[in-house]
Amino acid sequence: MTTAPTFYDQVGGHETFVRLVHRFYQGVAADPPLRALYPDEDLAAAEERLLLFLEQYWGGPTTYSDQRGHPRLRMRHAPYAVTPDQWDWWLGHMRTAVDELALDRHLHDQLWDYLERAAYAMVNSFG
Repeated sequence: MTTAPTFYDQVGGHETFVRLVHRFYQGVAADPPLRALYPDEDLAAAEERLLLFLEQYWGGPTTYSDQRGHPRLRMRHAPYAVTPDQWDWWLGHMRTAVDELALDRHLHDQLWDYLERAAYAMVNSFG
């Protein structure tokens, strides 16, 4: 019995997610209001966490959960005030990163739909 390829496999696996996340964090690094949300001196740890999370979510290795446990995204973001403006900034950089992957339209739309919904779910401050 053959298993259908995962989304992770369909988009090119690890290398595609490395490109996506690295390009996203290039945008974050150059965006002072968004960069201020990341307390680490560099973005390497955040970049690694997002990479591992997205790979696992889309059917790749389970390294994220192996190292950090259940993702619990809302809980992990709860200590930070995430506003609608920050949501817009985050999505702007992620849109650039997703578009630059030049995925087939169906795969692009599937990825974008998830990222947009997940980002919106992190908004927890409207003041």
